[in-house]
Amino acid sequence: MAHFVFENDINSILKLDTPITNAPLARWQRKAKEGTCSSANTSVNTSVLSPMKASNRSHSSSKTPSKTPGKSQGKSQVTPSRAGGDRFIPNRSAMQMDVASFLLSKENEPADQSPTKKEQQKAWSVNLNGFDVEDAKILRMGGKLLNAPEGYQNNLKVLYSQKTTPGSSKKPGRYIPSMPDRVLDAPDIRNDYYLNLIDWSSQNLLAVALNDSVYLWNYVSGDIVLLLQMENLEEYVSSVSWIKEGNYLAVGTSNSELQLWDVQQQKRLRNMVSHSSRVSALSWNNHILSSGCRTGHIHHHDVRVAQHHVATLSGHSQEVCGLKWSPDGRYLASGANDNLVNIWPSTQGDSGEFSPVQTFTQHLGAVKAVSWCPWQSNVLATGGGTNDRHIRIWNVCSGTCLNSVDTHSQVCSILWSTNHKELISGHGFAQNQLVLWKYPTMARVTELKGHTARVLNLAMSPDGSMVASAAADETLRLWKCFEVDPVIKKEKDKARSSKSIIHQSIR
Repeated sequence: MAHFVFENDINSILKLDTPITNAPLARWQRKAKEGTCSSANTSVNTSVLSPMKASNRSHSSSKTPSKTPGKSQGKSQVTPSRAGGDRFIPNRSAMQMDVASFLLSKENEPADQSPTKKEQQKAWSVNLNGFDVEDAKILRMGGKLLNAPEGYQNNLKVLYSQKTTPGSSKKPGRYIPSMPDRVLDAPDIRNDYYLNLIDWSSQNLLAVALNDSVYLWNYVSGDIVLLLQMENLEEYVSSVSWIKEGNYLAVGTSNSELQLWDVQQQKRLRNMVSHSSRVSALSWNNHILSSGCRTGHIHHHDVRVAQHHVATLSGHSQEVCGLKWSPDGRYLASGANDNLVNIWPSTQGDSGEFSPVQTFTQHLGAVKAVSWCPWQSNVLATGGGTNDRHIRIWNVCSGTCLNSVDTHSQVCSILWSTNHKELISGHGFAQNQLVLWKYPTMARVTELKGHTARVLNLAMSPDGSMVASAAADETLRLWKCFEVDPVIKKEKDKARSSKSIIHQSIR
């Protein structure tokens, strides 16, 4: 009997440790219950834990740390773990779990699937996710790169694209040698800004005026011939110009004479006198030779007749130093020391006199550099002297200035390229360089340096690939700055040969 009484007492004592049924839950139990509920609501992937383990982990994690986090007290800092566990399990929705399971099973399948099965899987993916899983992949182990969908505008989100231009397809820039191809001595060349002392013929002969003499240099053979020498040592040659065919050379002198020479016979054909001062600029238009002198007058000479002086143009008050006929022969451009540029017609007006159709007054210095565009007959380039330093591009029909650029140095000469949409200019103070310009933007392509004194004149080879520069440092330098692409050259040669064959068959 006493034994049963003892057991009852023991059971009564043990019941004191059991939780009170109707009493409110403890704080740590409420925390554990809230963590368990939130975890159950937000994740279907959490493992089911026993109540004892969950309560113990919740109880241990809900304790307030005895030490303030962040303060070092000789022991490693302990960060309290989050309620519900000691490791982080990311939240994943049921849809994401299905997609992940599908992708895992798909990757483990063999690569060689029938087209029907692939289409079926694509249809499943679209119905399940609303998009094709293959299109959603960013990284792949094989296959082609993904393209942006058609009409996609946000370029920042395009990670891969096959439409980028490969570097090898970019057209390489033209190589322009920075050093001259040849350097020739030009002793006693006159350092005079207003004179025109070199010209290159269509027969590849370069005429150079050195003080009182004119020399011919054959570019092909390298031969040098003394064509003429002034009888009076005080006189000098002030200008030279080749006719288009390259068999006659016009020579202007300081004693106001204009001579015409046959270079094959090395013989002077005639001596034409009409000016009263030195002839500093010359230009041919078929059989008409135009000359400009120090007084500012321009004379037209018909070299076929005895009375060669056929017209006088009076539009400048100072020395004419730039003179050039347009390629089509319609206009004559003249620049002078009075800072003016005049455009003259080839025919007389109703009054029987020549008057300029355009007069440009924007230059602030002497205008010696005058050059017509070879592919646009109404476009003219002019350059000013030390007080101006500008290159200006004109439309002579409308009289408008198409472009203007400050070269920061004296402009002595301008030439247009026949092979490229570019032009080259020769400069004086202070760098004495040649500058290539891109047309029509007038952006600098490159600079050619080597002369130690100002560049006086420029002349172009008959094929348009080389430019000769004469400078006050008594040298001539030949620059290969406009060489033609070999492919384009072949095509041009083929076109010329086919034209000659057609011409021969017609004859």
